[in-house]
Amino acid sequence: MAGRFIAVVGPSGVGKDSVMAGLCAARPDLVQLRRVITRPPNAGGEAHEAVSPALFAARAAGGDFALHWQAHGLSYGIERTAHEVLARGQDALANLSRAMLERAALVFGDLTVVHVTATPQALAARLAARGRETQTEIARRMARPAPAFPPGLRVIEIDNSGPLYHAVDTALAALYPPSA
Repeated sequence: MAGRFIAVVGPSGVGKDSVMAGLCAARPDLVQLRRVITRPPNAGGEAHEAVSPALFAARAAGGDFALHWQAHGLSYGIERTAHEVLARGQDALANLSRAMLERAALVFGDLTVVHVTATPQALAARLAARGRETQTEIARRMARPAPAFPPGLRVIEIDNSGPLYHAVDTALAALYPPSA
């Protein structure tokens, strides 16, 4: 039986990477897919494979990615080796753009979306603590409406406003409910 592709989505600063790390720590059989990004390796945030825009374009043209997209002036990719993980029957999760969910469902088949949220207060505090944006930029980011989810997707809502273990436990229970 093939594994399931778990797309983790949510606004910047909500704690997607922390939730994913917690899920992988609790489920060693779960594979976290590392994204390829045209962002410097020392830019902070998730551990990723940093590449130049030219190398990214060449890899995309060569078919190295199962899925790739652009957002916020950067290019992002999920390597095609994700299909090997799923073929082995393992679940794989990746931080994905909400705009790519429909395409991901076509590419990977069995798709579950984990939508990580937080209260506006928690989100604003986390964005400010990162120190990458001014208060004006943070306010502008938070005022942007999130696009709707494509119809027909299984979406699990996870509130990460409080302690991380609450969000991880909630996600685990939804993704891997105990057998009856």
